[in-house]
Amino acid sequence: MYPQAFIDYLVYFHADRDYFECHEVLEEYWKSLPKAERSDMWVGLIQIAVGLYHHRRGNFIGAEKMFNSAIQHLHEKELEQYGFVGHELMERLRIRKQELHEQKPYSDMDLPIHPERLLAACESRCAERQVHWLSKSDLQNEFLLHKHKLRDRSDVLAEREAEILRRQNLSS
Repeated sequence: MYPQAFIDYLVYFHADRDYFECHEVLEEYWKSLPKAERSDMWVGLIQIAVGLYHHRRGNFIGAEKMFNSAIQHLHEKELEQYGFVGHELMERLRIRKQELHEQKPYSDMDLPIHPERLLAACESRCAERQVHWLSKSDLQNEFLLHKHKLRDRSDVLAEREAEILRRQNLSS
């Protein structure tokens, strides 16, 4: 019923608290879709994960920018279709954005989901991976905190550079 990448995103988000991996798995899924099916919801969910990654590392400006953009991309009705409590999720985003503006320290954030529709799939995936749903962030784990610096992202950077060149050629 739900895309596996979406379930994995939620498990990385709520069990591992690995927001970098959330971004990776959902971005790959989003890119695999035909352009006509690339919903803004996926972009918004990616931005929430990136925002939390930045917040946990103390980058308040980057985090606030991500949350501002996520709020623009997400819509309650579409969130509801994927098992979220849409109005509650949007309210949590607004609260987090204000906390970032006030430079409040990082705290974990859970995404409100309808348990009967989505939780069972997430808990099953947690059991497969031997992780615990709603774990707390390990703020001492350097790999988790600075994962973007430690992973080879040359393919992503090359893809971004190719896209910039493509856009420049189109505008010429």
